Amino acid sequence: MNRLSRFPAFVFAALLAAASAHADAPLQLNARGTLQVAFTPGDDVAGLIVDSLRKAKRQVLVQTYSFTHKDIAQALVDARRRGVDVQVIADARQMDSVATSRVVWLAEQGVPVWLDAEHAAAHNKVMIIDNGMPDAAVITGSFNFTHAGQHRNAENLLILRGNLNLAETYAANWRRHKIHSLPLRR
Repeated sequence: MNRLSRFPAFVFAALLAAASAHADAPLQLNARGTLQVAFTPGDDVAGLIVDSLRKAKRQVLVQTYSFTHKDIAQALVDARRRGVDVQVIADARQMDSVATSRVVWLAEQGVPVWLDAEHAAAHNKVMIIDNGMPDAAVITGSFNFTHAGQHRNAENLLILRGNLNLAETYAANWRRHKIHSLPLRR
């Protein structure tokens, strides 16, 4: 058992923040839960993401670089309409430079969106679903939430479920990025 897994999530988050401020080595967590892997072209990566979003009960935190996939965007809006807390941090340059970006549309549908104001490229592709719950999921990989990512690019996706420490680690990182992000106002 990882010695940090005995602590409540808020204690773990505080320890993680303190450790990351002084750590010379990346955080290492014990493997737990399940891991699902998919690759494009070939696997229905977007379908896996949409299915995971349909199962969200409490919260979905998103970090996105390029976001053009209509079905994934609609699944986020649908989750919000079901009462799930959905929040997005997006890369400002991609949102402005990609004509088919769904980021502004998400904001127009009532999804709170922030634009990362600190990094040259906010290149994370992450979703944290139901952090703090036993079935928490982290979705990550090279897969941009785009039509091209599904149909034209060679991409990978990992869905890691049931590892509370991992989900909280990703959620803490999301919160650190939100601090320096600006709300999208259109």
